[in-house]
Amino acid sequence: MSQVKQVGLLAAGCQPWNKDVCAASGDRFAYCATLAIYVYQLDHRYNEFKLRAIMSEHKKTITAISWCPHNPEVFASASADNLLIIWNVAEQKAVARLDNTKGIPASLSWCWNAGDSVAFVSHRGPLYIWTVSGPDSGVTVHKEAHSFLSDICLFRWHPLKKGKVVFGHTDGSLSIFQPGSKHQKHVLRPESLEGTDEEDPITALEWDPLSTDYLLVANMHNGIRLLDSESLCCITTFSFPSAAASVQCLAWVPSAPGMFITGDSQVGVLRIWNVSRATPLDNFKLKKTGFHALHVLNSPPAKKSFSSNSPSKNHYTSSTSEAVPPPTLSQNQAFSLPPGHAVCCFMDGGVGLYDMGAKKWDFLRDLGHVETIFDCKFKPDDPNLLATASFDGTIKVWDINTLTAVYTSPGNEGVVYSLSWAPGDLNCIAGATSRNGAFIWDVKKGKMITRFNEHGKNGIFCVAWSHKDSKRIATCSGDGFCIIRTIDGKVLHKYKHPAAVFGCDWSQNNKDMIATGCEDKNVRVYYLATSSDQPLKVFTGHTAKVFHVRWSPLREGILCSGSDDGTVRIWDYTQDACINVLSGHTAPVRGLMWNTEVPYLLTSGSWDYTIRVWDTRDGTCLDTVYDHGADVYGLTCHPSRPFTMASCSRDSTVRLWSLTPLIAPLVVNILTDHSWDDIIGNTDRAMVPGAPPLLCGKVSRDIKQELDKLSSDVRMKKLRWFSECFSPPGGSHNLWDLVAVINGQDDSLLPQYYGQGIMHMKHLVRFKTSEAQELTIVKMSKFGGGIGAPSKEERLKNAAEIHIRLGQIQRYCELMVELGEWEKALSVAPGVSMKYWKKLMQRRADQLMQEGNDDVIPYCIATGEVKKLVNFFTSRGQLKEAVLVAQGACEGNIHVPQITSINHAANSDNDNIEKYCGMLHRVCKELAEWYFQDGCAVLAGCCHLAVDNTELALASLIRGNELELAVCVGTVLGESASKATHYVLELLARKYMTTATWDLAARLLQMIPDNEILLAKLCAFYPGSSAEINDLHEKCGLPSLEECKELAESAQSEGEIFQAVKYYLLSPEPEKALPIGITYVKEQLSSPDWVVDSVYQILDLLSYIRTDRLILPKCSEERNELLILCGYIGALLAIGRQYSSIVPALYEYTSQLLKRREVAVPLQIEQLSVELEAWRACTQSLKVADDSLYTSPSEAQKTEYSQILSRIREEPIKGLEGPDYVTGSNLPSHSDVQISCFTGLRIQGPAFFLEDGKSAISLNDALMWAKVNPFSPLGTGVRLNPF
Repeated sequence: MSQVKQVGLLAAGCQPWNKDVCAASGDRFAYCATLAIYVYQLDHRYNEFKLRAIMSEHKKTITAISWCPHNPEVFASASADNLLIIWNVAEQKAVARLDNTKGIPASLSWCWNAGDSVAFVSHRGPLYIWTVSGPDSGVTVHKEAHSFLSDICLFRWHPLKKGKVVFGHTDGSLSIFQPGSKHQKHVLRPESLEGTDEEDPITALEWDPLSTDYLLVANMHNGIRLLDSESLCCITTFSFPSAAASVQCLAWVPSAPGMFITGDSQVGVLRIWNVSRATPLDNFKLKKTGFHALHVLNSPPAKKSFSSNSPSKNHYTSSTSEAVPPPTLSQNQAFSLPPGHAVCCFMDGGVGLYDMGAKKWDFLRDLGHVETIFDCKFKPDDPNLLATASFDGTIKVWDINTLTAVYTSPGNEGVVYSLSWAPGDLNCIAGATSRNGAFIWDVKKGKMITRFNEHGKNGIFCVAWSHKDSKRIATCSGDGFCIIRTIDGKVLHKYKHPAAVFGCDWSQNNKDMIATGCEDKNVRVYYLATSSDQPLKVFTGHTAKVFHVRWSPLREGILCSGSDDGTVRIWDYTQDACINVLSGHTAPVRGLMWNTEVPYLLTSGSWDYTIRVWDTRDGTCLDTVYDHGADVYGLTCHPSRPFTMASCSRDSTVRLWSLTPLIAPLVVNILTDHSWDDIIGNTDRAMVPGAPPLLCGKVSRDIKQELDKLSSDVRMKKLRWFSECFSPPGGSHNLWDLVAVINGQDDSLLPQYYGQGIMHMKHLVRFKTSEAQELTIVKMSKFGGGIGAPSKEERLKNAAEIHIRLGQIQRYCELMVELGEWEKALSVAPGVSMKYWKKLMQRRADQLMQEGNDDVIPYCIATGEVKKLVNFFTSRGQLKEAVLVAQGACEGNIHVPQITSINHAANSDNDNIEKYCGMLHRVCKELAEWYFQDGCAVLAGCCHLAVDNTELALASLIRGNELELAVCVGTVLGESASKATHYVLELLARKYMTTATWDLAARLLQMIPDNEILLAKLCAFYPGSSAEINDLHEKCGLPSLEECKELAESAQSEGEIFQAVKYYLLSPEPEKALPIGITYVKEQLSSPDWVVDSVYQILDLLSYIRTDRLILPKCSEERNELLILCGYIGALLAIGRQYSSIVPALYEYTSQLLKRREVAVPLQIEQLSVELEAWRACTQSLKVADDSLYTSPSEAQKTEYSQILSRIREEPIKGLEGPDYVTGSNLPSHSDVQISCFTGLRIQGPAFFLEDGKSAISLNDALMWAKVNPFSPLGTGVRLNPF
């Protein structure tokens, strides 16, 4: 079981250097950072794109990608180390590689009409064709396309005309080849270039999809032309509004014949054109920075239920046929925007999907890094901010709750290797660069305020701002010096080393102590208080260069160093010695991070793509994380959540991790109210080898001090504060705020960020109203407000949007008038009163009413059609909007207007409000499900708490396997959540039924009031000696082994089956329970109308028999019968809980056992397959969206399925139906690809290994399996423990 959980991911941006770096196919699109390819896929249920996979095999810059036109699962990519790779997206792996491409492939493309072949070309040719598979596989050279006179920028095959291909050159010319006719080389240069040797490279080239000869071409300086490739003449030259505009990318719009779009390369202006007009039909400014690449998705991502399969009607029109405008509209409105989605990549790395019809972003990832990220650090006084430094020359600051960029440095610094936040609240970052020295950047003002050039042009590898003395900054460089200076540039010390210095770190305990890591394999410690420039200590031992060094924050005089020899060494400054060598990495070590609470935990990142977590007491590696796709460079610890870590890598991502599972027993000690001694300790106690983890840092000390001041509510606060300290960011604050609201906390105590998260419904309208008022009041501040701050118009617009959603119509009208949008104001004014509407009409009588567009929202609100509006939002996947409207309606803000003045509105309003409340709950449930499917179980819980639904909130946490958090929240919520809390405690106890933690399991079960049977199961499963078992019996208040034997015998003689089974399991011979229990179950199953409830209790009890007894040879027949019965009942329970991914596996498992093993149980293999088919037939209709595939179940199957349902019990706790989905399941990982032994497909998200160490299933499947069938899917009789 992996201990470290991936809980967040910051994707990279799109690289701005090569041409063909974005591609799309069907409902997927892909773009390239420098070394990795990001693939997004449409989630049809919510109509939004989600990151599906990150492909990162390339070691050098990716130069082009191309999606296979006839297989949506496959695309090809090329990189600067002469490598081509063919990828399969569904399997997320490389299926073929071509290593030596004889030159860097500048452009590549699948041959449209030749099966599996990819063509690629570099510089001046020739064009190579690689046939990937089949009898003729291998590389051939195109017969004519070679010996060009100018470099090739890009080439395009014709999609319809077989073998026709065009090349664009850097001198602005084209070369056209087609089988059976004369080839044309270097033709059609722009006229202004004729006779000169100026370069004007071709920047974009696309065949007209509806003709065989027309071609759209863009040159860097000479703009766009429509050319005829047969007669070699120019049909149209398109003209831009200003001479300054230049275009590097264009794309045809498949859904609108003759339409194409272009993106300006200076500013992010998207222009819409029709081939029949030389000027653009429309322009939109989408971003401040210019476009780099554009791609239009072929099929617009429509909701499945609305998509029609008819081919588009316009195949026969040539794209020059004029679109005839309807007579009534002005010229500009004639060309309404084509429906279509454009993938837009920008020069600053931003990537988005723009819906041209609706004029809105479906998805925009702004400002990702496009290159290796070398360093990352949390801001010391505001840990919601994380800064990253990259090869792309920028430092970016991210908000880790929303995973969006908040600030970015001006850039152009060469490579930024290292960064260091200023201490306290100075809001500055020091950065170290490859050629521009070091700098201090003021984050809020957005400018560089100081530069340090003492190292000349040499690269600076590390910068460290002293946190004990904020005036001092250290840098170390390739010139062999570590320089300490004050922030105004005065040099205090220059420490010369015999070779390049790569790392330095200030001691956390002594402000005058600094350590360095050097290329000469040594670690040095310098003492600044002396005038000597010699080191105080030199530590030798590494066998290759030392990179980073880190002082321990909790143990004075201890430091660690990472080296290219693949080891981490721990040094004790006071003993002058290396006290441990941590070996395990297979490549140089880069990132290093001590945990700030548990003194022995150390994390390291390496060029072997892994992160390892070490117990430095004995040097064991506690866990290895394989999720990054390339070298791991930086690691940093969250200041107020010490078990949350961020890492950054050459794969251009930043990932967030939770280390809490490594110290799980501590969490249980807090839950079960252990004494402080088992929770907080000093470093000496914590460092004893094998001792359980203890908290020794500042965060836990501060929590304890705060708790000591409290007189009431201590347990609640203790659970909340520790739970927040252990949970990763991403909703736990939000969850606890809602718990406090439900528990009746005074609203004045709500934190200021409360309004930005998921609010309780009773606050939603109030907060949104005040937000709208603030937006109206705020005029732009002097400095602008960070990246892309909204203009005054935008703020007023936002304010108006909020007002209207809350039913405050008059304010909306007034704001619309202020913005000059009269028609909007007029159309909803009757919702206020007819009088008001007339007044507005007079104020603007001369204004002609113009045609509005589909602003359905104000109309619906004004006419009180809440349901229509909620459905409208829900169908578009805008669930948050739907919640707002439904809540506004519940508070009675939205009325049906009365045209006549009869007064019978009051009672109908009340009926409506009840209707609206039902709707609100429904929408909140949908929103919760959306968060849940996005891997955010905690936020899903917040949505349920927002409407006081504590049971469903806990169910979300249980299904996301956030068990410890669920117990904390359930305990604080008290009575209303008790049922669910007890269930979680039971699951949690199962988690701790392992060698070292039996007593924790017992303590958890003792928190449940009615716990005798639960404790009996625990004791039955405990594998100790007789004395140890009796000891545990006594702790749990159960009779001793011998007494249990007597109780069992007497219960058996009285025919009390359940008691007999229970006491035999607790006796010296637990295997005696098996025949009694199994015989009873078989009898039950033989009666025609048995139900699951009648056998479940006994089977569940029997499953706790000690494993060592169950696998005895003499028990083999009973063991097989027990496994089969548990498997079958498990399948029925899984149907009841809608665990559809494991139902087939459970049936298959039961059938296999029945086939292979000698048993006498009342189950037939044929009957099992009939049941499985009936279940499939009756439930598949819910899944299949396309009617053609759906076959309705036969009558026999319906009867069979209702028979199954009649046997299944009602779940005692609401909301547990539906698949489990742990946090982070949706994050692409690169870990060695694991194939699930259930499905044969690649496991998405965390994997769980079965007891043979080889077979794997997804963690989600393992959790669901264990909840319905305790035994391992391998049929060994071992209990499964994936919790």
